[in-house]
Amino acid sequence: MEAKEILALDVGGKRTGIARASNVARLAEPLMSMPTKQAVPTLKKYLSEHEVEAMVVGLPRNLSGEDTEQTGWIRDWVDKAKPKISLPVYWQDEALTSRKAKSYELRAKSSFDEHALAAAIILQDFLDSAEADRIAA
Repeated sequence: MEAKEILALDVGGKRTGIARASNVARLAEPLMSMPTKQAVPTLKKYLSEHEVEAMVVGLPRNLSGEDTEQTGWIRDWVDKAKPKISLPVYWQDEALTSRKAKSYELRAKSSFDEHALAAAIILQDFLDSAEADRIAA
């Protein structure tokens, strides 16, 4: 199997976090965060320099698993970004990832902000899920 990366995004109204993992090692690591309006250009540059096979986007829902206003906004954002990125895109439920990321950030005094850490949590959840349970965007 050729080693390629899988990216995950924690897309927010103001900032977006990105994480990566090798499709071989399957361990997510935070990569960076940036203003959301810079996310697509940043991704395009990253994709031109790295072998990436897929992208995972955190899908916010309420605690009952139902869509929220934010869910619709994220779906629209992905619909606009997909043609510019040309990668398979998958959804991953992001319930409570920001809260976990804040907790990890405080405990670890990480150099990454909560958005990049949340993207890593989203990606690790995706990597740990069964392929049959994965939902294409």
